[in-house]
Amino acid sequence: MVMEHIRKTEIFNAPIEKVWKAVSTSNGLEAWFMPNDFEPVEGHEFHLNAGQFGMSPCKVTMVDPPNGLSFDWGKDWFVIFELKEVDGKTEFTLIHGGWDADKVTEFGAPHKVVRVNMDQGWTGIVGKLKDFIEG
Repeated sequence: MVMEHIRKTEIFNAPIEKVWKAVSTSNGLEAWFMPNDFEPVEGHEFHLNAGQFGMSPCKVTMVDPPNGLSFDWGKDWFVIFELKEVDGKTEFTLIHGGWDADKVTEFGAPHKVVRVNMDQGWTGIVGKLKDFIEG
């Protein structure tokens, strides 16, 4: 059974180009999310260093500077970053989808459980991105 996507939207007091750099470069992603070998090239396969969960395989699926970026994460998930310029500020939306109540992650945890944790986790992670951009 398909479950609702996680969505987090935040307004950053920064130009869209600054936010784009923070979400579309390896160094930017590492500063607020996870160590990685990301490159903003469609089809690029990379890994997120997910700490206790190991190296998580990902693949870039869309790069649309400075408006959006998406990648597949692991065997089931996808992540989308949407950016929109609003009066000199940037509206940032994160979407984490691919949740299915009948599936388990590569590390054996049910999607139902992980989704609750990730929903809470993304709130803090997007807050960390805001601090990184505005700080």
